[in-house]
Amino acid sequence: MNAEIIAVGSEMLTPHRQDTNSLYLTEKLNEIGVEVRFKCIVGDDQDDLVAATKLGMRRCDIILLIGGLGPTEDDLTREAVAEALGLNLQRDLEILARLEQRFAKRGYKMSENNVKQADVIASATVLPNPNGTAPGQWISGKYDGQERILILLPGPPNELKGLFEGECLPRLRERVPPQHIATRLLRIALMPESQVDARVAPIYKTYSDVQTTILAGAGEIQLHFRTRAASQEAAEARVEELAEKVENELGDAVFSRKGESLEQIVSYLLQMRGLTLAVAESCTGGLLAQRITSLSGSSRYFLGGAVVYSNPLKTQFANVPKTLIDKHGAVSREVAASLAEGIRKRCLSSYGIGITGVAGPTGGTEQKPVGLVYVALAGEEGTQVVERTFPGDRKRIRWFATQQALEMVRRALI
Repeated sequence: MNAEIIAVGSEMLTPHRQDTNSLYLTEKLNEIGVEVRFKCIVGDDQDDLVAATKLGMRRCDIILLIGGLGPTEDDLTREAVAEALGLNLQRDLEILARLEQRFAKRGYKMSENNVKQADVIASATVLPNPNGTAPGQWISGKYDGQERILILLPGPPNELKGLFEGECLPRLRERVPPQHIATRLLRIALMPESQVDARVAPIYKTYSDVQTTILAGAGEIQLHFRTRAASQEAAEARVEELAEKVENELGDAVFSRKGESLEQIVSYLLQMRGLTLAVAESCTGGLLAQRITSLSGSSRYFLGGAVVYSNPLKTQFANVPKTLIDKHGAVSREVAASLAEGIRKRCLSSYGIGITGVAGPTGGTEQKPVGLVYVALAGEEGTQVVERTFPGDRKRIRWFATQQALEMVRRALI
């Protein structure tokens, strides 16, 4: 069975609010073998809601509508679903009495607009809301000859979760045929999306029963594999088989197969080998240290370092000779190497990282354009420096520089 989630609310069509409920619902539906095929956000307009509901019923077995069950004029989900189904709304006197009691217990007089929360679509099952005033509704029946389930849920997350887990999941488990979903996620750092796909497409195209999604961003490529089967073991075996073949093709370019971030992988490797790290950052301004120390327990392998934005501090904190900066410039291969070596010596760490570059949007020249970054890694085996020119804005360039640094550490450790 598959599902569509319709999030209701004009506020989610602005830059200021996000729909997070659908992420929770997707996770819970996947756990019982229901695949979410569509998600949409619809503003507080009854005609739009009617159209979205009808479309959902044409293409999915289960349609979940989130929000629009409150007492205000713009709460129109009940009315829209009733219209889409050609059914009437009926006022439930028991719900109305409970609403009045709820307000009375809190010392309030219920305002007239709360009465609409007692309106129930004909043939719907009322789903009690343990954490709020708006009950949910469950409607099942045939639409154009196909069995459909419509579920109306309140928008506040604490109300939605309590109602969905207490009332909806048990009902869905009775209706959903036994089916299981398995997923795998491979992550690759700093490799072009087209290059990844050219190498792995011949493999995943032979698995027609596994859905493959490639996502690019933040200096990495993600390969998502997903399949459904009659048993969890069969589903897991299928995606594992594909993931292993892809990983064999890409080799050590794959840094994670269980969703771990690059900094998590570096953390594991440093701790496994009992090694330490220190950093000297210029253009990244402490971003690398922030990524490393965002993990609990990072003090076991990260000693610290310095943000050496000015040239005098490069000399004072990372022992970069002033003559080296004068000769090659602060943004240079030589200074990056000296930063890494200097901070390693200063902190007595196993590895030292030095980063220098032009993050922009100003400060670039023809010889040293915006986006030019030098990243150096110094260790017992010597010092390596990578020169990269990253496209994008200041934020993106700084992030990619730290991604390059972490990837260099990872590759040195493997």
